[in-house]
Amino acid sequence: METVIGGKDFGKAGFPTDLVAPKILSQIKFTDKKRISTKIKELDRVLGGHLSGSIGIVPGSAVLLAGEPGVGKSTLLLQLAESTSRSLGNKKVLFVSGEESLDQIKLRANRLKIKGERLLLVSEVNLEAIEETVVSLGQKKEIGLVIIDSIQTLSSQKLTGQPGSIGQVRHSASVLVNLAKKLGIPLFVASHVTKEGSIAGPKVLEHLVDTVIYLEGERFSGARLLRAVKNRFGATDEVGIFEMTEKGMEEISNPSSLFLLEKEGNAPGSIVAVTMEGTRPILLEVQALVVNSHLAVPRRVAQGIDYQRFQVVTAVLSRHLNLPLGSYDILVNLAGGLKIEEPALDLAIALAIFSSFKNVALGKKTAVFGELGLLGEIRAVNQATLREKEAKRLGFEKLITPQQFKTLRSIATTFKL
Repeated sequence: METVIGGKDFGKAGFPTDLVAPKILSQIKFTDKKRISTKIKELDRVLGGHLSGSIGIVPGSAVLLAGEPGVGKSTLLLQLAESTSRSLGNKKVLFVSGEESLDQIKLRANRLKIKGERLLLVSEVNLEAIEETVVSLGQKKEIGLVIIDSIQTLSSQKLTGQPGSIGQVRHSASVLVNLAKKLGIPLFVASHVTKEGSIAGPKVLEHLVDTVIYLEGERFSGARLLRAVKNRFGATDEVGIFEMTEKGMEEISNPSSLFLLEKEGNAPGSIVAVTMEGTRPILLEVQALVVNSHLAVPRRVAQGIDYQRFQVVTAVLSRHLNLPLGSYDILVNLAGGLKIEEPALDLAIALAIFSSFKNVALGKKTAVFGELGLLGEIRAVNQATLREKEAKRLGFEKLITPQQFKTLRSIATTFKL
């Protein structure tokens, strides 16, 4: 006997007759769609696609661009809109701004020297109105990319929460991502995030989108790093490097020159480290200052590095090189506003602290990399050959590496520290 419940026809077995029919994997036809190049090499590098022979945006994918307020997300998105429009043929880019009026966007575009002949601008915060516009233009095949700046400003009439609330943010993102999938139009969504990554930030949205990229950098420093923390269509170990200027985000093809630009000559406490960001070696300056403390509990300040690793390195120095660091303030900083968590930075941090404590420089043309163990041993790191080649290419004649030195004490003996 067949039953009808809630307008649905339940068959003789008591199950709905409109169930989704499963398909055999081997019978599914797959067409590899060509990626859309953004024409911004550093951004294409992060989005991935090198293995497939093309790089850039996957059609129909949803990308979340996150970062702290003021880091340059809107600037990068406007440049992305202009450059990507050249890869879309007859189609245009739809740029939806909930934060700025059309006049304000035009002012920014003039500063960035963007003509925007293939950009469609909308200043709107109502989700239903945006959805209707995207569907209308998408069905007519008039747009090839949608950019939303930002998700926190949107609100739906179907919900009662305020714009920026978790419910509104999640619902808005879900609707927009579904639209991108159905219409086959790639979507970029900007999201503000606090330093803890909370309050309706990317953590709420990460499971909804295909790719999550973070734009990082200190507000008072020009360097900006673009990192992928989730990527369904590529690797998450690549990093794009930019410099924020009056002309907008400028790509940096040789990042080491940017981070070593203001390095003093042969100063105690200054060490050049060779680190890896994805497949790219970068040389940067690690600075340390060790001074007598006038406090009951000496200060430990670490900027740009993991604080826990900094504490471990300090403990290893005290134990294996007999340094009385317990009565000293120790401050360590990565020049240029970078944030690096790679263990290969351990040896540079240790030698910078040691150099400052002894007031002895290691040498102007010396570069360092290596992981530090709790027993004072120097451990090998990946891509050692690539690191050495980059250091030599930039004129560093002396290298302190795990291949040459096995312990901290052997380095101290060799350099007479």
